[in-house]
Amino acid sequence: MLIGMLLERRYRIDALIARGGMSSVYLGMDLRLDRPVAVKVMDPRFSADPQFLARLEFEARSVARLKDPGLVAVYDQGADGDYAFLVMELVQGGTLRELLRERGPMPPHAVTAVTAPVLGALGSAHRAGLVHRDVKPENVLISDEGEVKVVDFGLVRAIAAAGITSNSVILGTAAYLSPEQVESASADARSDVYSTGILVFEMLTGRTPFSGDTALGLAYQRLNNDVPAPSSLIPGVPPEFDEFVLTSTARNPENRYRDGYHMREVLTEIAVDLDLPAFTVPAPTRSAERETMVAFRDRQLRPPAGPPGDPDGTDPIAASPAPPQQGGRNPTRIQTLPPDTRHQQPPPGPSRPQGPPGPPPPSAAMMSQASAYAEQRRKSRRTALIWVLVVMLVATLLGVGGWWLGSGRFTTVPELTGMDRVTATEAIEDAGLDVVDDPTFDNDLPVDQVMSAQPAPGTRVSRFSDVTLAYSVGQPKVPDLSAGDPLPEVEQRLRDRTLVPKVARQQYSNTAPKGSVVSLTPNSGSTVPVGSEVQITTSRGPEPISVPDVSGRDQDDATKLLGAAKLKTGNVRKEFSPDIDGGKVIGTSPGAGAMAEPGSTVDLIVSDAISVPDLSGKTPDEARRTLQDAGLIAQDGGTSTDGTAKAGEITSASPAFGARVDPRNPVVRIFVSDAVSVPDVTGDTVGTAKRKLGDAGLKVNSRGLTGSAISIVVSQNPSGGTRIKQGTTVDITSIP
Repeated sequence: MLIGMLLERRYRIDALIARGGMSSVYLGMDLRLDRPVAVKVMDPRFSADPQFLARLEFEARSVARLKDPGLVAVYDQGADGDYAFLVMELVQGGTLRELLRERGPMPPHAVTAVTAPVLGALGSAHRAGLVHRDVKPENVLISDEGEVKVVDFGLVRAIAAAGITSNSVILGTAAYLSPEQVESASADARSDVYSTGILVFEMLTGRTPFSGDTALGLAYQRLNNDVPAPSSLIPGVPPEFDEFVLTSTARNPENRYRDGYHMREVLTEIAVDLDLPAFTVPAPTRSAERETMVAFRDRQLRPPAGPPGDPDGTDPIAASPAPPQQGGRNPTRIQTLPPDTRHQQPPPGPSRPQGPPGPPPPSAAMMSQASAYAEQRRKSRRTALIWVLVVMLVATLLGVGGWWLGSGRFTTVPELTGMDRVTATEAIEDAGLDVVDDPTFDNDLPVDQVMSAQPAPGTRVSRFSDVTLAYSVGQPKVPDLSAGDPLPEVEQRLRDRTLVPKVARQQYSNTAPKGSVVSLTPNSGSTVPVGSEVQITTSRGPEPISVPDVSGRDQDDATKLLGAAKLKTGNVRKEFSPDIDGGKVIGTSPGAGAMAEPGSTVDLIVSDAISVPDLSGKTPDEARRTLQDAGLIAQDGGTSTDGTAKAGEITSASPAFGARVDPRNPVVRIFVSDAVSVPDVTGDTVGTAKRKLGDAGLKVNSRGLTGSAISIVVSQNPSGGTRIKQGTTVDITSIP
């Protein structure tokens, strides 16, 4: 047994606190620093595995570097003989599992008080790149001071590194595993978030969300089912906690909280919004740690019974502490402590009836002599009885020990020919041996038929040794497949069933990521002979689509068209085009008609051209303001007789009205009209004609027989309506 053993000449094992499938936790004493510690001793089968020991050391060092009040401190790790162990801070109190057993479902403020420090510890580890992988009530400790701490960081990963585990074994605790841990054994910070969400669900409702007949069935429930809202089981749970649990336990890791710190931030906001009171978490009153401490102290305080003649009842040999055992192969046994009866009262005896008065009572001297004589007789009888029992016990122990050291510790592997698995297992266990199952695929033998045993039947072996029992599970079936399963994982699952994977072809798939598995041939569920080839079809990813032509459209319209084609709008680049108005799309990159993967991005090229506004009829000042408002710069181009504008008004521009200008060269030359329209003076008197032409800014050259002011103009050159430059001479001809 380990009790009393001294590991690495430093850590004394004092009492067993708890035992699990992979390890046992003991109350220990660090003799060098004189402090109580918790010692987790791994199952001896791990001590010979170098991968396990290396991973255990790495995880212990990693956790020891973390500093968070919610983490159980790791003091040391090592291996002594057949025992690998961790030395940790001794948390006097109990586990969350023990508290839930005592009190049942917890109110939201108590759940918050437990969860917040757990998330703080997880967040600290996540930021350091560590993942717990086994968050559950058994790994949450509550001290007598109300401190909440997380224990066993990295232990699952260390066990996974051991060479003794099977590919079909799901590592971790089935009820709290995330879907990705069940499906691919992968885990990151979001896996711990999922497990913590299950933990919160259990604290609120008193149970976990899924159930199953086996651990494997329980684990696979979460692959196809969402965690229900806690309020569906316990009325009165706030909606905020429902949402908190549903987000943390989303089947897709992308939809969960990022890590422990992120989840704690959300929980803190919920606590503030609901005005939850502060709460100190109580330690469980009937914890294994507490009972171990009480029993251990009782053994230290209770004096052992001594041999006859020792007046104080103390055996001087037993009272001196036995030297601690050194590390070795001794099996660990559960210590069963006797009930503490020190405070029990003896049952009252029956009352003696009153009789008639008898003779006078004896004197005090007579009473003293009689009492002494009776006491001496009782001691003699008791001493004789004790020695008889001691002799019988020693004889029994010597007999049993001799039998065990002789032939008693050996047995023979029984004959198993023709047996099925159940019958063979019973036969092996009846022989005092342990069974290790080795299910094996076979084309011929019926299911559960025994194939072989190792060691072989008839072999003489030590009792409690392992016998590996190989039995038929029939022909293998092609494993079930979910579209998008990673190729290496599917190949390994096929090999685990003796099947030979072969990648045969590829095809486009809108559901399976590129490189993942789309289908198997033969189909999943098909029964095939041992060693059969299974063809694998992998995904080429989504089928490419043609980029639509969005040139000439508004940017918003172009974005909608790309979205309808399952493409995303990427960067928007501005360019000048003399053919496309500003704000309209010139083209795309990749260009129209190019093939692109669905969901990929397409950049837009948008025109930033500025159109020259129509300035006809405006004064130069008005024209300059209009150009400035459009982002253009006006430049004087001189005068012009073109157009129909009046003198002093804008008649034209360069670039012309409506033309597109590059904003990097925004200059526009404007031209002012200096032309007038020649008035038609035919039929007017010479005097009237001269006045009209003069008012128009034109000069007059009058030709006639008399030149009288009342002569009638019969012709003019240029004719009426002609546009000519101001100051030009107009010839008129008159008659009397």
